[in-house]
Amino acid sequence: MTPEAAVSAVRYRDRVSGEVVTETIFSERELRWFYEDPVGSRVFATLLNRRAFCWLYGKLQDLPSSRRKIRAFVATHGIDVAEAEQPEYPSFNAFFSRRLRPGARPFCPDPDDFPSPGEGKVLVFPRLEDGDRLPVKGARLTLEALLGSADEAAPFVGGAALVLRLAPYDYHRFHFPDDGIPAATREIPGRYHSVSPIALARVPDLYARNRRQVTVFESRHFGRIGYVEVGAICVGTIIQTFSPGQPVSRGDEKGYFRFGGSTLVLLFQPGAIEFDDDLVRDSAEGLEVQVRVGSRIGQRRRHVSP
Repeated sequence: MTPEAAVSAVRYRDRVSGEVVTETIFSERELRWFYEDPVGSRVFATLLNRRAFCWLYGKLQDLPSSRRKIRAFVATHGIDVAEAEQPEYPSFNAFFSRRLRPGARPFCPDPDDFPSPGEGKVLVFPRLEDGDRLPVKGARLTLEALLGSADEAAPFVGGAALVLRLAPYDYHRFHFPDDGIPAATREIPGRYHSVSPIALARVPDLYARNRRQVTVFESRHFGRIGYVEVGAICVGTIIQTFSPGQPVSRGDEKGYFRFGGSTLVLLFQPGAIEFDDDLVRDSAEGLEVQVRVGSRIGQRRRHVSP
């Protein structure tokens, strides 16, 4: 392990309070052993970085006995259960993938504003470096590698991107940020690395290694958007709840993750979006910003490249 591969602390800015916070990392001790210790890395690669393990772990979270974990999870991470759609849940997985009550997270109504499609910690990239590469922890991840298709990557060369990391304690449903028509989702098989900064420091191209799902979304106000859900360790399932080819409205649910931290990556055509200044500033410094689903994170530019 190189010295720069170790992450001493993970910090982010809470956009609501403005404070820079040290993140409470779910299962931090285990993650550091898996990614920062040679023996742990071998154990992870051999036994845990597999679909079978994630499937089995997910099934355990469906058992009624898993309910007893909910109270401690809520207390540890300060989750506001009053925002949940239901007062009780039959399993930990049901709580993890909970919907929020109506009105808990209104989407910004101005069609020129771009709302966050999910809740978590965001980094924005106003213009992709080298045209077709997404900079992640010093690596340069090509769009073709991320999307698994040169044809689907082509419209986004020289465009913009956002990466939204969902920690295990975040709301884990994701939404359409605009009116439009989504195509059918395409699945790309892969591994199951954690998406935490601890893992990214060691495996900066993990977004192209992990299992993921890709949807081309023809939005009304922001042009074509490449919408990518990236699975992670203990994320046995990514569920899509929309109907391909059918019109959707801003804020409509697109799908949800089962147990585990996960990531959304959205790609934009050149000239389609201008991210908010505070996000651009913090992202340039490598500082993630915690945002709420539906809150404005950018605005439309008037001319979208064909």
